[in-house]
Amino acid sequence: MRKIWLIAAALAWAALASGPARAADLPQLRPDDRVLGKADAPIVIFEFFSLDCPHCAAFDQETFPQVKKDWIDTGKVKWVYRDFPIFQQGLLGAAVARCMPPQRYPGFIDVLFANQRDWVTASDYKAALAKFAKIAGMSQADFDACAGNKKLSDAILAAEYDAQKNYGVDSTPTFFVNGKKVVGDLSYSDFVKSFSSSAPASGTALAAADQGTIGRIRQWFGALLSRS
Repeated sequence: MRKIWLIAAALAWAALASGPARAADLPQLRPDDRVLGKADAPIVIFEFFSLDCPHCAAFDQETFPQVKKDWIDTGKVKWVYRDFPIFQQGLLGAAVARCMPPQRYPGFIDVLFANQRDWVTASDYKAALAKFAKIAGMSQADFDACAGNKKLSDAILAAEYDAQKNYGVDSTPTFFVNGKKVVGDLSYSDFVKSFSSSAPASGTALAAADQGTIGRIRQWFGALLSRS
């Protein structure tokens, strides 16, 4: 009977120890991600945003430029863009941005945020967005093909659902700074505070931490059984 109790206690401890900070519960890099910064930067930031979100635009215009200058351009931060569209305008903007060459993507996002009111609130927002896409080098034919690409739109919505379900994203902008969730249109000083108190950047590090904890549990469990 004592052995059964010990087994139950060990299993419960293992479940608690490996629960909240598992790598599967954090965003992981994907081949189709749009990324800004050095590949080996020690800080990895995932940004979940919507192009029709005023708070996202405010962050992009007021806080992000300083983050880029001090952290991304100096090789300290790798920035990963993740779409989380709120309305149809945001979904269309995300799809068109995804059709841009990867090297043009960050700049195009900045342009759409800087001119958000001009296209999001336009009576024909699709035509207004097409004008900005043309300035960025996209032909009308390519714009129409991208805007009508249901497979692409469905993939963006599927990724959004995945972020809601697996990472608890429910508002924009939401960031994960080396695994630490940070929410809202923060000032530069408040945003960078999260850099020093963030969790490990890689899923490998988290998995290793989990395995170390589980290993200690197994040693403890074996010692108890040997004395029973």
